[in-house]
Amino acid sequence: MVLTGLDVLCAERLDLCRGRRVGVLCHPASVTSDLVHIVDRLVAAGIRPARLFGPEHGVRGEAQEMVGVDTEIDRRTGIPVSSLYGDGVESLTPTADALAEIDVLLVDLQDIGCRYYTYIWTMALAMAAAARAGVQVVVLDRPNPLGGAEVEGGAVEPDAESFVGLGSIPVRHGMTVGELASMVRAGLPWGGARFARPMDLDLTVVPMRGWRRQDAFDKTGLPWVMPSPNMPTVDTAFVYPGLCLIEGTNVSEGRGVTRPFEIIGAPFVDGYRLAERLFTHDLPGVRFRPLSFRPVFHKHAGRSCGGIQLHVVDRTTFRPYRTGVLILRELWATGEGAFAWRTEPYEFVTHRTAIDLLTGGADVRQGIERGVPPEALFATWVAAERQFHERRRPHLLY
Repeated sequence: MVLTGLDVLCAERLDLCRGRRVGVLCHPASVTSDLVHIVDRLVAAGIRPARLFGPEHGVRGEAQEMVGVDTEIDRRTGIPVSSLYGDGVESLTPTADALAEIDVLLVDLQDIGCRYYTYIWTMALAMAAAARAGVQVVVLDRPNPLGGAEVEGGAVEPDAESFVGLGSIPVRHGMTVGELASMVRAGLPWGGARFARPMDLDLTVVPMRGWRRQDAFDKTGLPWVMPSPNMPTVDTAFVYPGLCLIEGTNVSEGRGVTRPFEIIGAPFVDGYRLAERLFTHDLPGVRFRPLSFRPVFHKHAGRSCGGIQLHVVDRTTFRPYRTGVLILRELWATGEGAFAWRTEPYEFVTHRTAIDLLTGGADVRQGIERGVPPEALFATWVAAERQFHERRRPHLLY
């Protein structure tokens, strides 16, 4: 079984915490291999955190997507909580007053290996704030559920930076949170104003033991704990880098059903026609099953939707981002005017459409609108993938 950074900390490195004022940035999946939450484990060891910091969805993971969290006290422990996901962009960064209460910030966040998943940016913003405050950061490493071998997606244009891409890394980055922390401290590779420069930060990464880059989460022997309300399984994590793109449209990404991101559709979608068109692309590692569903909340709540379910049959060949972009292309082609890009504010940004923020710029959207061939869409990010493979190399721990 893999030992996470939290397991290693508890077994060998509690010296990083003893006699110090400790803050903890965590969520529901911040558990030991025997499913004890980090806060409970620290308290049992005689280390009571001075303050907790909660990312999107909150320390206990109760809030839905893009819902501000205003928790001030952890109900279980009575420890003060600073929410790092409120109603405005300023809420995303720890305050100087909160950091003044601690000497060291433990970061224990289960990422899912995707740039859109906001926990890595919460970590990056907390690192920057800790650097300004002179607070040490200790990142407890966890597996990338998708494995760490593959990279997918292109750069983020400076004008398309947002909380789903505060720095320019690919959609599927193939790194762990500890490796990303090292890269953020050194400066992210493709520009972007916020994290382009190195940080003067006291950073310690507590690495895992036993994890190999090619290992997906279910090869680790660790139990899967939902890191957010709509990430119920490892299967969900594997499709997310492609199907989260549906958030940038008026099609349901499956929130409000039991298989979010694996099931997508809308009242105007003909699932059989969509599945047939996708079949002609001969996408590796995945099959598409037409279906109908009725979300109980979120987009098209209570309405019958046509759509598809993705069934990943070979994770090693499946390319989620490429698959998601082709699904967008076919939804645009078959939507007959009903399909549309999301225009409402997205992750506190109003000047760019959500799909541009997700893809990192306008190239993919404009290519879809022009009806360019699939290979022309893929070409917009292939060079960036190759460059990132090299730029991440100095930061890899496994």
